[in-house]
Amino acid sequence: MVEQIKQFFIQIGDLSRFASRFFKEFYKPPFEFKELLHQCYQMGNRSLVLVGLTGFIIGLVLTLQSRPTMIQFGAVSWMPNMVGISIVREIGPVITALICAGRIASGIGAELGSMRVTEQIDAMEVSGTNPFKYLVITRILATTLMLPLLVVFGDLIALYGSALVENIKGQVSFQLYFNTVFNALSFGDLVPATVKSFFFGFVIGLVGCYKGYYSKKGTAGVGVAANTAVVMASLLLFVVDFIAVFVSDIFYEL
Repeated sequence: MVEQIKQFFIQIGDLSRFASRFFKEFYKPPFEFKELLHQCYQMGNRSLVLVGLTGFIIGLVLTLQSRPTMIQFGAVSWMPNMVGISIVREIGPVITALICAGRIASGIGAELGSMRVTEQIDAMEVSGTNPFKYLVITRILATTLMLPLLVVFGDLIALYGSALVENIKGQVSFQLYFNTVFNALSFGDLVPATVKSFFFGFVIGLVGCYKGYYSKKGTAGVGVAANTAVVMASLLLFVVDFIAVFVSDIFYEL
């Protein structure tokens, strides 16, 4: 147990050094814009179906589960407010980030891990190319930029799923439902959720690149890098979410 705790803190230290190297290399030329756009497409466009399907199911389930209780207390008219605030402030960003951690972090870890095992990264270093700039920075920036967009997309699909249930069960029109949701939301709900989604994307890209870039030799190391990237990214997402909620609560009290 003591050894596992020690290894955990060693990993956090190594990850911090990896993050500091990212910020040092970020401003140095050359800037790989073409590779950045390619990674944005790979991580953003190809995740739309998965995020949209997950968001739609979340909207359906949350409304179906909450509706009987709201009817029992005579507060069914507050359903759009409750679902909208819950999805936008917490459920949407966290679930979307976890879905992307499972797909993107594991993919980055496996891709960079296989490149490390087959010595492609070493070959880039020998040829004078900066592999950290080309492989790591572009992927971390792509996840940081794409995750907020995926969160917005997932939130809208989730709200549509909730509106569909209300339209069928409660005869509430889509226009009335979305007007009620948008009237209930404020900048205090949107800004913290948007800001923390950038941090979620940064964590996913950072952990995936770190695990893959320093993958151990051998094919087994590629699988370990992919699996541990998902686990570590998911745990750090909850830590970041707790810090974001704690800071936002302090801000609201002020």
